[in-house]
Amino acid sequence: MGSGVWSTDVYDAADRYRRSTGTSAFAYSDSGAGTVHRALDPRGAHRESRDGAEHPESVAIAVLFDVTGSMRAVPKVLQRKLPQLLGLLQRKGYARDPQILFGAIGDATCDRVPLQIGQFESDNRMDDDLGRIVLEGGGGGQWTESYELALYFMARHTSLDCHSERGRRGYLFIIGDEMAYGRVKAREVRRVIGDDLTEDVPLRRIVAEAQRLYDVYYLLPAGTSYAGDATVLDFWRDLLGQNAVEVDDLDAVCETIALTVGLGEGTVDLDTGLHDLAEFGSAAAGTVSRALATVGTAGRAVTGGRLPAPRGTDRIQRL
Repeated sequence: MGSGVWSTDVYDAADRYRRSTGTSAFAYSDSGAGTVHRALDPRGAHRESRDGAEHPESVAIAVLFDVTGSMRAVPKVLQRKLPQLLGLLQRKGYARDPQILFGAIGDATCDRVPLQIGQFESDNRMDDDLGRIVLEGGGGGQWTESYELALYFMARHTSLDCHSERGRRGYLFIIGDEMAYGRVKAREVRRVIGDDLTEDVPLRRIVAEAQRLYDVYYLLPAGTSYAGDATVLDFWRDLLGQNAVEVDDLDAVCETIALTVGLGEGTVDLDTGLHDLAEFGSAAAGTVSRALATVGTAGRAVTGGRLPAPRGTDRIQRL
C-alpha cells in the first residue's frame, strides 16, 4: 500500500462538505457503530509500507492512539491538524516519501473494539481511515490499556520496505496516558488478531520485537486523565528510555510527531524545525521544544532505551 499523493485541496473540499451538511469527520463512530470497521479490522490482517514508482523511498510512520476515556479527543486533533503534519513532512522535506498508518487502542479485557489498525497511506485515504475509527471511550477503569496488543500487531503483522530494502527503521508513535499490561495474552491475540499463540508473550519481548522494525515512541499529552503521572512516565521510560515523551499541549501532537521524524531522518535540526513551525503559523514551538529537548538535538535522533539491533543488521542505526 501507500500509492497516491496527499492533496490539501481534496482534504479542504471534504471538510467544507462535512461542514455544509453537518456531517461528522467520525461519522462511522457517531452512527453508533459498536464493531470495528472492516477496513481497520486487525483480524487476519497484514499492513505494508511499500516502495513504488511514486514513492521510491517510503518511510513508514505509524500513529496509534488510546481512545479510552479522556483520550477520545486525540483522533479529533489529529484529523484537524493532518494537513499541517503532512505539510511539514512533505513540503519541508522531513521525510521524502512518508506513508502514515493510523490506529486506535482500547482495552481487550472489556472493550468491544480493543484494536483498530488502518493501512500505510500516502494520500487522502489516511484521512478516511481516521474517520472510520470507533471512539469507544471505554477502558477498564485502571491504569492499564492494551498497548501491548497493538505492539504485537505492529511487530508481527507489518512489512516495511524502508527496513527490508534500506535497513532503516520506521517510526511508531503510541499516544496514551496509561500503562500496558505485562504480557500479550494468547487468548486476546486469538480473539482479536486471529493468531493461534500457544503461550503469552512478555511485554519486554514484544517491545524488543517492535523495536527491530520501528523507533518506538510513547507520547503522554496534557489534558488526559494521567497526564504528568510519574508512575506512568516511569513505566514507559523503563521500556523506551528517552523515547517516552511528555507533550504539554494536546494540540502540539502532530508537530511533535513531524519534528521527531525530521530529527530521526537527519533532515532538520531542532532550531530549524521550530522556525518551520512558526512559518506554518503554528503556536506549538514552545511545547515541541520542551517535548523534544531530550529526544533529539542538532538533527541527531536519540535511541534512548532501544535494545541493540539484531545481528546482521548493524546498519539499522540512526545515530
